[in-house]
Amino acid sequence: MDYFKNKIVWITGASSGIGLETARRLSTAGARLVISARRAAVLEDVKASLAKPENVLVVPIDLESPQHFEEATRKVIDHFGGIDILINNAGISQRSYVVDTDLSVDKRIMEINYFGTVALTKAVLPHMLEAGGGHFVTVTSLVGKFGFGVRSAYAASKHALHGFFESLHIELYGRGIRVSLVCPGPVQTPISLNALDGAGKPTGEMDDMQKKGMPVDRAVDIMLQGVSIGKKEIIIGSFKEKLGVRLKAWMPSVFFKMALKQNPRGEVKLK
Repeated sequence: MDYFKNKIVWITGASSGIGLETARRLSTAGARLVISARRAAVLEDVKASLAKPENVLVVPIDLESPQHFEEATRKVIDHFGGIDILINNAGISQRSYVVDTDLSVDKRIMEINYFGTVALTKAVLPHMLEAGGGHFVTVTSLVGKFGFGVRSAYAASKHALHGFFESLHIELYGRGIRVSLVCPGPVQTPISLNALDGAGKPTGEMDDMQKKGMPVDRAVDIMLQGVSIGKKEIIIGSFKEKLGVRLKAWMPSVFFKMALKQNPRGEVKLK
């Protein structure tokens, strides 16, 4: 964890799940943290719970309100003097069939997961370039590598992030900018509880895959180890989940047979 010591690390989605656990680990490791999410009061509670709260700046942001990102970035720069690592972790999921999903849900998920993340990255990027380097860490998902049932909008937003950040890496190669894409499978976080249904309302349900997923502390261990050595893509999951990534690339017909058996909602029933 020496990579993170004294680094200025901005974590979005820091109020729960992977973001919260990352904040805990990096505070202990001696990083100077910026923690962001929508709810300021929750972030203040998170700050108070960390190992070194005196090294933590709370900056509430909403990924649906990118017009405030320049101001938020300036607040971070004014406080810490720079940004070494941006961990794009905030986002929202979805659990509904395509046929049952209103287009407004697809648009909202893209606005939050893709456009919000891209907007914050673009607000931070000039400061990293001026400083001579930095590291963008973006938490996508295994469904950023392949599609999966009842997650069409979510998978699309995560695929889009791969396209953007892979392009960013190619454009800025040799200019001190690192890019790491983190692709977790099911992890024991509240993400499915807050996932949107076809009408755009939170499902309030913890699905079975989430319940049986990897403990969040283990997932964050793998993520931070990969980030610290500069891995460009960090796959987090069981043997079967990692096998799915390989099968999609090399044996897509086998992958789709396997995926059909794994759909957690069963067969699609058209209205």
